[in-house]
Amino acid sequence: MAKKTSDDPLAPVTIAVGQEGLLLDRAVADVVTAARAADADTDVRELTPDTLAPGTLAELVSPSLFAERKVVVVRDAQDLSADTVKDVKPYLAAPVEGITLVLLHAGGAKGKALLDAARKSGSREVACPKMTKPADRLAFVRAEFRTAGRSVTSEACQTLVDAIGSDLRELACACAQLAADVDGTIDEAVVARYYTGRAEATGFEVADLAVTGRATEALERLRWALAVGQPLPGITFALASGVRAIGKLATAPRGARTGDLAREFGMPPWKIDRVRQQMRGWTGDGVAVALRAVAEADAAVKGASADPAYALEKAVVIIARVAQSR
Repeated sequence: MAKKTSDDPLAPVTIAVGQEGLLLDRAVADVVTAARAADADTDVRELTPDTLAPGTLAELVSPSLFAERKVVVVRDAQDLSADTVKDVKPYLAAPVEGITLVLLHAGGAKGKALLDAARKSGSREVACPKMTKPADRLAFVRAEFRTAGRSVTSEACQTLVDAIGSDLRELACACAQLAADVDGTIDEAVVARYYTGRAEATGFEVADLAVTGRATEALERLRWALAVGQPLPGITFALASGVRAIGKLATAPRGARTGDLAREFGMPPWKIDRVRQQMRGWTGDGVAVALRAVAEADAAVKGASADPAYALEKAVVIIARVAQSR
């Protein structure tokens, strides 16, 4: 879990260090939430090394006419050019009041001078390392339920990690889903009903058919699952996992080895190969459309609609249509 050198998310400078995307995003969200609690009109700017040219930071942190609070987020700070780093270093020592600068840095040797300067200046630091050990992921799951104020057994936590694997976003999503859907103590039987065995296989069968454009087959499989009473949250989870996997691999370098991608994304090698086959022709826009459809279905399943089955069918059709347009 993220370790913080300061408990104040409104510290003038926060540097989030590591390569775990979920924890990096949460570090940013913590700062933005705190800033908007202090000033609802807070202006949030997100920048990448290619958009943060020398002189850009000075423009962003200059006092505004209306003295509004700003949050400036710089992603992949380790990749900033040497000239831009020369701009950032002096700012770290003398930040502007009302401005919160958030630097996301992968850690390691690249860009170490900037990281050292941030630490030397006393910046708030949030550690966001990749969780490569099963024990760390297990501790993460326990912490998610604890934060949600839910009681969960050790066996349930282990079953969830075994069922979902090493993807922290998917683990967090599953914890949130169980916390929202289940009353009382979350035990192994509940987790198994949602995410393992026959229900899991069925949900992922629907997802595999949908992301490859086979709408008719996907709908037939979905209707069978509904008819025999498969848990609906398990199906939305499988759909989301299938689309997210395509989105992840779409960002991977061409020619990357299967083993390297398996370690990077926390998927078994066989799944990397399967997703590579599924993702051909998918675009970033298509992934975004599909994820929105799954989000709407998930909300419907959780009570936002009187007809969750229809919402699931609609999501399957949209995903398959996106896949067919490849």
